[in-house]
Amino acid sequence: MIGAASTISLTGCGEDSPPAPVTREVAYFDSLLSIAARIEAGDISPVLLTEAMLGRIEDLEPQLQAYATVMSTAAMDAAEQAQAEIAAGRYRGPLHGIPIAVKDLCYTKAVPTMGGMGVYRDFVPEYDATVVRRLKEAGAVLIGKLNLTEGAMGGYHPDFEVPKNPWGGDLWAGASSSGSGVATAAGMCFGSLGSDTGGSIRFPSQANGIVGLKPTYGRVSRYGVIPLAESMDHVGPMTRRVADAAAMLQVI
Repeated sequence: MIGAASTISLTGCGEDSPPAPVTREVAYFDSLLSIAARIEAGDISPVLLTEAMLGRIEDLEPQLQAYATVMSTAAMDAAEQAQAEIAAGRYRGPLHGIPIAVKDLCYTKAVPTMGGMGVYRDFVPEYDATVVRRLKEAGAVLIGKLNLTEGAMGGYHPDFEVPKNPWGGDLWAGASSSGSGVATAAGMCFGSLGSDTGGSIRFPSQANGIVGLKPTYGRVSRYGVIPLAESMDHVGPMTRRVADAAAMLQVI
């Protein structure tokens, strides 16, 4: 599942840009910042990149169960907007046009935010968490919400899927940001947000072989993030490269 490969073509944004054939491994496992540089240069289309990422999620989600909600329509709308802005010379920065996912503790306007809890199954926020708003303002393509343990504590609610470690089904996927760790490691997003109260970014990052950053307390807003212990909660990036985590932290 980590290394599934086939050739796709991510055609450039500009009319004169040639097609840029890449393998799925290059498209899905390259660093966020290297993909960002190619988007800025017009070598990769955010629309086709997002389509390819949604296809990968469709292929792998039945086995890995990382996503609570896949935001296909909203993601394609955001990708089209990003592509139009970049083509018009309005590049917002390294997250512009990049598919990013967030832990399903983060309020997302008009999208279910369940926190792994049955009691929140029908909860649809009327506003975005600050971290989600900042990702959108940076032009990120929010591609979906990620599974987690119930209320970011121990164990999974029986109504929700349990994320599977992409390195092997018998391996622990970590907790509580398990979906964030799995999706990032498996190339089902270029970066994700997790939350950490007692190891919930760090454990899944270690278990799935990725980078996780628990920021200094207060560095990142927790507004609109379902709390576990407000005096100890942190929100932070989970990526495949240290530099990518730094780029996400600067945005959120």
